[in-house]
Amino acid sequence: MTSIDDMADVIMKGLAEYAELADTEMKKAVKKTAANVKKEISSSAPKLSGKYRKSWTIKKTKENSHTLEMTVHSKDRYQLAHLLEKGHAKRNGRRVSGKPHIAPAEAQGEKMLTRMIEEALS
Repeated sequence: MTSIDDMADVIMKGLAEYAELADTEMKKAVKKTAANVKKEISSSAPKLSGKYRKSWTIKKTKENSHTLEMTVHSKDRYQLAHLLEKGHAKRNGRRVSGKPHIAPAEAQGEKMLTRMIEEALS
């Protein structure tokens, strides 16, 4: 027979195990999503010499026992990202149209992360 005190301990232990599992699964989902977003940006980025496409990388911004934050960024061609994504004016007054490649990858990454977390926690 289990006493009330023992029952509370068992419930707390179960909740702690679930929280640890949720943290682990969430971190896996964040890492996988960041890698996928980087891959999507690199594959859909404009290619002239290929240096811009190859410049995309993933950086771990923040991590503690419950959270993981990762940033996908261009390590040495970051000045081009906004110009290529949104377009820009040319010297003669005309405009170069933008080639969206970051925003679609970001939107897909948000959906992927949400789906993966929901699957892991269900």
